[in-house]
Amino acid sequence: MSEPDATHLGASSLDTVARAGQTPEQDQPFLELGLKDDEYARIREVLGRRPTQTELAMYSIMWSEHCSYKSSKVHLRQFGDGPTSERMLVGMGENAGVVDVGEGLAVTFKVESHNHPSYVEPYQGAATGIGGIVRDILTMGARPVLVMDPLRFGDADHPDTRRVLPGIVAGIGGYGNCLGLPNVGGEVVFDPSYQGNPLVNALCLGVLKKDRIQLSAARGVGNVVVLLGAKTGRDGIGGVSVLASATFDEDGPARRPSVQVGDPFMEKLLIEACLEMYDADLISGIQDLGGAGLTCALTETAAAGRSGMVAHLDRVPLREASMEPHEVLASESQERMLAIVEPANLGRVLDLAAKWGVLATAIGEVVEGDRLTVLWHGEPVVDVPPASLADEGPVYDRPMARPADLDDLRALPLPAYPAASRELLLEMVASPNLCSRRWVVEQYDRIVLGNTVLAWPEDAGVVRLSEETGLGVALATDGNGRYTRLDPYAGAQLALAEAYRNVAATGAVPIAVTNCLNFGSPEDPEVMWQFAEATRGLAEACRVLGTPVTGGNVSFYNQTGATAINPTPVVGVLGLFDDVARRTPMGFQEAGEVLLLLGDTREELGGSEWAWALHRHLGGTPPQVDLERERLLGEVLVAGSRDGMLSSAHDLSDGGLAQALVESALARGIGARIVLPAGLDPFVQLWSESAGRALVSVPRSEELRFTEMCGARGLPCTRIGVTDGTSLEVQDVLEAGLDELREAYEATLPALFGPLAGASAARPHDAAL
Repeated sequence: MSEPDATHLGASSLDTVARAGQTPEQDQPFLELGLKDDEYARIREVLGRRPTQTELAMYSIMWSEHCSYKSSKVHLRQFGDGPTSERMLVGMGENAGVVDVGEGLAVTFKVESHNHPSYVEPYQGAATGIGGIVRDILTMGARPVLVMDPLRFGDADHPDTRRVLPGIVAGIGGYGNCLGLPNVGGEVVFDPSYQGNPLVNALCLGVLKKDRIQLSAARGVGNVVVLLGAKTGRDGIGGVSVLASATFDEDGPARRPSVQVGDPFMEKLLIEACLEMYDADLISGIQDLGGAGLTCALTETAAAGRSGMVAHLDRVPLREASMEPHEVLASESQERMLAIVEPANLGRVLDLAAKWGVLATAIGEVVEGDRLTVLWHGEPVVDVPPASLADEGPVYDRPMARPADLDDLRALPLPAYPAASRELLLEMVASPNLCSRRWVVEQYDRIVLGNTVLAWPEDAGVVRLSEETGLGVALATDGNGRYTRLDPYAGAQLALAEAYRNVAATGAVPIAVTNCLNFGSPEDPEVMWQFAEATRGLAEACRVLGTPVTGGNVSFYNQTGATAINPTPVVGVLGLFDDVARRTPMGFQEAGEVLLLLGDTREELGGSEWAWALHRHLGGTPPQVDLERERLLGEVLVAGSRDGMLSSAHDLSDGGLAQALVESALARGIGARIVLPAGLDPFVQLWSESAGRALVSVPRSEELRFTEMCGARGLPCTRIGVTDGTSLEVQDVLEAGLDELREAYEATLPALFGPLAGASAARPHDAAL
């Protein structure tokens, strides 16, 4: 029989290391904790005995899919073989990558998932997703300066979407707004494959002096291990580390560990306290407590430093005095950090923590050797080599199989093309995946801190880093699950290409990549084939575009029962501005300017928004990927911005040219008159989703210079019209007034989720935030 849970054991039954050595045959609930027979046998081999109950809990967490990456490691290694950059200061392996952006500054950025907790408890799951990614950035020594939120939900009109979406959006806004961080972009996508398994991915970027990078390694015998932040409670025990390593059944998660509860005001105090400690050079190593809590922080810091460590668990400040050792170690209570401090600095660290109202407790020390020992009231309950938990967990090269239905999906004929019309345009711009996201983004503060230059609905968020020189960065995230379902290799490349294009459209030079890879169960060979193809495609695309991967996240088990989500690699691209004053907005700026379409339009509607929104059709093949063309287009967009030739630029993606025209016109209430070139059917020209394209507006005085530059570089450039009036007119095809387009574009989400209290009326977007 399985051993009873420790919460029901008295102190006399404490499972110490000595007791474990004396009772080798005692049954243990390793299967219930998610460990396989061979994994449990390996733990016993590593320890030379059975694990204590506390050790067993630690191994079950650290060897979970979420913490160990045991199914993805063999595929993620190819990102380490990708392009190199002199700008890369810290790559994969730390809490987040760090990139040199010049002027003595660096930025660190990363995207992670909080999918499963956000389904169980939407508000807190999403809020603590923001809190966790912010602490990852803080851990690198940076001040967080922005967040973004790529989101995926089930059908927009499904009752469960109405349950989870408002809470998730409110949680992201509530936590981020309280921290005073602008939310400058993201995505909201609806698809039935995410029903019962929404995707809540969260990105944060921070800025730091490039010579003040903090790392996690615990080194220096005698250095003190200090726990900073909130008290430890039972909230979040087995939280993300268990939820993200198991599949939901049809009625919800089979196991419902408690979701973490966030306190953004405590996190704000923790941020300021840590930054002041960094400035005073008081911290030798630091690690945030997120998934797996103290278990992860203790083992990772000790393993990174190749040091021994002793932790006195009974010194940890608790919310509930009855907590057992394994609960203290497994708790995922939020707003906590683990710092390594030289003894001479301990007093100042405690004083600074007190100044900011942050609890600080010395709970251990770095010691000789290579063992992590955890004591509970003087009794050893853990004695392990920390690397066995943090770095040397199981690695699986899982079976793979091409999905059995893939050929049939790709062979599925598209619905008959309709005639392009005003009615079709209005229906498309009102569809859930193309309509305005104002209902979502107006719950976020986009301009707090005063350095936001561009935010929604722009192609990328742009933030100023230096008020003196205008140095700044751009960030965009993208992903298309339908494309990746039809072709995982190409779908991942298209996600990178779109984010790359979005950043370049603002005028920023793309320099680095982060990713969040959301897939179904790795125990399904078809899912593993999708994952392998997507990572292979993304690694190759990064190599061609010269954008190294700085880090990211893998989220498996995103499925309900046997039904996996569409494979959804979300890719974030970082771009760099010498001066954000030269950024290019997406909206038309003045009447009378020339509209140019850059790139080639082909008959590519497989996996398109038109096919899905109007026909629930998923089939064919996604648009072809030409990475060299994407790089060329990016160079032209950056040069056009730098040299003052462009008034606006907007990438073409979901919804094609028609959607880009509508969004660019509505941004400032400036219409357009369009003449489509001869050749392709007008419907194809308006709604094809061919990649490698952008719509730009150019002052008449710059038209010749810009078109000559395109010609010299070999980039197709077609004059398709002018900005003018208060309607969108496509000659001999359709005409729609901006007022009716705006009404259709803005009405969908409020109709589905209700009006926002105090929401402002729809209005033209002021690109100069």
